[in-house]
Amino acid sequence: MKKVLVTGGAGFIGSNLVDALLMNKVDVVIIDNLSTGNRDNINKKATFLEYDLCSVSSSELTRILEDIDVVFHLAALARVQPSIDDPLPYNEANVTATLNLLHACCKANVNRLVYSASSSCYGNTNTVPQKEDHPINPLSPYGLQKYIGELYCKLFSDIYSLDTVSLRYFNVYGERMNLTGAYCLVTGIFARQMQAGSPLTITNDGNQKRDFTYVGDVVQANILAATYSHKLNGDVFNIGNGNNVSINQVADMFGGVKKYGETRLEPFETLADNSKAKKVLNWEPQGDLSQWIKKYKLELGI
Repeated sequence: MKKVLVTGGAGFIGSNLVDALLMNKVDVVIIDNLSTGNRDNINKKATFLEYDLCSVSSSELTRILEDIDVVFHLAALARVQPSIDDPLPYNEANVTATLNLLHACCKANVNRLVYSASSSCYGNTNTVPQKEDHPINPLSPYGLQKYIGELYCKLFSDIYSLDTVSLRYFNVYGERMNLTGAYCLVTGIFARQMQAGSPLTITNDGNQKRDFTYVGDVVQANILAATYSHKLNGDVFNIGNGNNVSINQVADMFGGVKKYGETRLEPFETLADNSKAKKVLNWEPQGDLSQWIKKYKLELGI
């Protein structure tokens, strides 16, 4: 890789990826509309373009991509409940934007697109761990939309010869995760509540389990997928730590008082079968949630 484009490069995962790419001496262009990204996350060594992939013209996007080797597509509206409350803007950001980008990549002869997919496509499952060939049963517009993006990637590989690969992330945590707003994950919510001296609010009974995956491991998976020596042809990989813990256990790691309240339709258990990513991409997750939370609490002074 000599020059890459990172969409969503001002966001949580995207900005961590940008930093890693720049450390590897890769020339990076960022596209972000800053709807959920943070300008403070933007690495000054990257070229930043404030564009919305839903509205930028095809000719302009193609021009930007003309000398790009690899595209990392992380830009999305990435939360479940808000997509249920207001599905239309989510469809634009997660489906239309992806289609616009794929189309421009074809016209610009980009070598490969690495797509940030989501484990939310699995929905509720009768068996764990989830494998890539497990039945798809999304429980939200977001889960469906991210899966549609996968299908578009595969289609563009099949009929337009654009090499693509989809990485299904499982509950990513780490540096720069949101602590406020609709896009805050449970680890961020608990950190914010601990800072405020408030109880840790838990939906349902807290026994639901999640496979929490460190952002640095997700970054490494993206780089390995981008530099893989053979065509990937729209293949899909689970990017999850390979073990899970309950929300109650996460609350215990933070050490706050628990408060149970809202009930919500959500998968009871997510757990990645990551053997395919390990075998094909030579990916090996290193993150340890409990150790990271200990360190994070010290940094936040909680």
